[in-house]
Amino acid sequence: MPKKKFKNDHPLAIFKKSPIHGWGGFARTDIRKGKRIIEYVGEKLTKEEAEKALEDQNCYVFTLNDEFDLDGSVSWNPARYINHSCAPNCKSDVKRDRVWIYAIKNIKKGEELTYNYGHDLDEYLDRLCHCGSENCVGYMVAEEHFDTLKKLH
Repeated sequence: MPKKKFKNDHPLAIFKKSPIHGWGGFARTDIRKGKRIIEYVGEKLTKEEAEKALEDQNCYVFTLNDEFDLDGSVSWNPARYINHSCAPNCKSDVKRDRVWIYAIKNIKKGEELTYNYGHDLDEYLDRLCHCGSENCVGYMVAEEHFDTLKKLH
């Protein structure tokens, strides 16, 4: 069965050009804190396949569990357009090997949906952040690394 192609008709999000980076996801309606917004979907990869994809500069690989990762670079995954922010309004969560994006605060219609990608410090200089938030540390890293970066820069 062929996979469906992404259509910009998600009930909670619309995808369009972003002031942060490239495309972004925006709230189609007001979204309450705790609401499950969208699933991050893709092809399941072994850790070996995921490592190769990352080496090939695929930035849409998402960790699922100890055995598998998810390649979200597929055309039918609009959630791949949700940008990183150092002051996000969403979070990602893996439940039963499925990746979901949830609101962590109330989000107003038209507001850009963002989450912290949670990267470690390895090669952080290659992952510049353009979120523009007051707390932006300049790099896409997990919040636990913010103080370290502030000391380094």
